[in-house]
Amino acid sequence: MDHRFSLLFVFSLVIATSFASAADSDGDDVIIRQVVGEDHQLNSDHHHFSLFKSKFGKSYATKEEHDHRFSIFKSNLRRARRHQQLDPTAVHGVTQFSDLSPAEFRQKHLGLRRRLKLPSDANKAPILPTNDLPTDFDWRDHGAVAPVKNQGSCGSCWSFSATGALEGANFLATRKLVSLSEQQLVDCDHECDPEEADSCDSGCNGGLMNSAFEYTLKAGGLMREEDYPYTGTDRGTCKFDKTKIAASVANFSVISLDEDQIAANLVKNGPLAVAINAVYMQTYVGGVSCPYICSKRLDHGVLLVGYGSAGYAPIRMKEKPYWIIKNSWGENWGENGFYKICQGRNICGVDSMVSTVAAVHIASSH
Repeated sequence: MDHRFSLLFVFSLVIATSFASAADSDGDDVIIRQVVGEDHQLNSDHHHFSLFKSKFGKSYATKEEHDHRFSIFKSNLRRARRHQQLDPTAVHGVTQFSDLSPAEFRQKHLGLRRRLKLPSDANKAPILPTNDLPTDFDWRDHGAVAPVKNQGSCGSCWSFSATGALEGANFLATRKLVSLSEQQLVDCDHECDPEEADSCDSGCNGGLMNSAFEYTLKAGGLMREEDYPYTGTDRGTCKFDKTKIAASVANFSVISLDEDQIAANLVKNGPLAVAINAVYMQTYVGGVSCPYICSKRLDHGVLLVGYGSAGYAPIRMKEKPYWIIKNSWGENWGENGFYKICQGRNICGVDSMVSTVAAVHIASSH
């Protein structure tokens, strides 16, 4: 192994072991230590794969499929070790996505329509004062964040990012937290960006949060999750019922790249819809992700719910401020469904496409 990375593995193993001690005794600790510690001489790939199948309830219809998934799994073990080297302040290892190729992962679990610029006519958020911002802030502590949801094998991340932002805005307007329907967006929202020919919201094939806000504004609002439940497919017809609207958009706007402005908008206006490059998220187990290199090509929609001032970064020997991100891959991924990524350099493009939404107070009979 390259000597430059030997120290990284020592620190990474310390982090991984601390995570392992807090993990359930169902193989998490074994998997994390084995992958990060690179002790293949002691534990075979087959053993890793057996633990993985047991933990995540994986089974395959044929021997060919099993062998194909095993081959991808071994490749992802190598990727996890590379990610650990490039992102030593987080812990990378085996996740429920370890039997998916990068292409399958992008298709099934991401879903942000590719576009590197915001529309020229986008409403810009006003500049807010930043001198009195709290050192740490988390909307989960204030009741504005619904439980983590799971988009399943559907590229609908954009719809979860949009509903999460509107759920938070609606909470600020009404003081009630209501889970909103992603399926309404998946089935009914075909809003297009006039500047991009092929950038219409299209269910499991991707979309954009700002376009979802535009649709919601025009449609009059979103229904509750319980009235229009998520199915994880986009083959159904639109079942929107205007009489059951639970939250409506008053307006939405985009925020500048300035991280102080992002933080100020987060604190004042509620959770924010953000886009990110998810390349490190397929292998992420926990900790503050702060990779040395990461593309800013945006491919995943998530929800920014808070920030912290001190993510422990042993490699860099200093405390590192970070964003707290709510994902839509269920509570068994990451830190109970959440992701931490460090602030400071627009890492993985996390500051590039940030939107805030305001809700209308709706009198509802529900």
